[in-house]
Amino acid sequence: MEPQPSDAALEAFEPLRPRLIRVAYRMLGSVADAEDVVQEAFIRWLRTDDAAIREPEAFLRTTVTRLCLDHLKSARHRRETYIGPWLPDPVLDEEEEEDVTLPLMLALERLSPLERAAFLLHDVFGAAFDEVAATIDRDAAACRQLAARARAHVREARPRFAVEKQRGLAIAQAFFEASRSGDMAALGAMLASDVAMHADGGGKRPAVVRPIFGSRLVLQLHKALAVLFRKQGSQLVDTRLINGLPGFVTREADGELQTTALEIEHERIVAIYVMRNPDKLKHLH
Repeated sequence: MEPQPSDAALEAFEPLRPRLIRVAYRMLGSVADAEDVVQEAFIRWLRTDDAAIREPEAFLRTTVTRLCLDHLKSARHRRETYIGPWLPDPVLDEEEEEDVTLPLMLALERLSPLERAAFLLHDVFGAAFDEVAATIDRDAAACRQLAARARAHVREARPRFAVEKQRGLAIAQAFFEASRSGDMAALGAMLASDVAMHADGGGKRPAVVRPIFGSRLVLQLHKALAVLFRKQGSQLVDTRLINGLPGFVTREADGELQTTALEIEHERIVAIYVMRNPDKLKHLH
């Protein structure tokens, strides 16, 4: 049986829950998995003598990170058998300003779990290396090396030419209008020549099974899609920041939601990330 929470335990834990979910989500890339991990951490918290814990947030962050490291062992296998490109679950308009954008989360996927944990805990969440060491059971020097290696790998994925939010959302709105109306001239003017398009259907909905590179091929695909949009419809729900990138949420002809996030540099779209997997969109309903 699960222990029953006391008022004091709830009061200590609940203010930390959003931050703990952010840690878990950035480790796992899944909203549902992050929530499950944090709930497991909560159960462990109830079984702990909280009076003996001087820093509840550090204790819980350590617990969540360790649970995530265990979870990643099975997640790696699932990613290897995933149908088509894998993208993290879309998260809209987070409360805290962080530079963990969608491209950086994809770069984190290429790291080892320990590198990922060291980088996120120290570089993103500001934990001291002593805490990182205690969390992942390595000494502080090893944690510095892990974080340094991770930093080198993800450097190119960190935002270098951040677009102002309202300007980015205006570009997202224009992209929606041009792509749905079939205005290929307007759409082409927004794209960088080496633009990349990634779509995650997870085998549950139709989507390109591998990334598409270059404006010519991306426009070719959108020209075909525009025919379907005109026949079947594609309703704009909202323009929002999606995993730190300007984008929009739509309801497509099959009644399901879809998110499109745009990576923008120097007023040109350099990458398009489309989430169609309904399992990864449930939390948006």
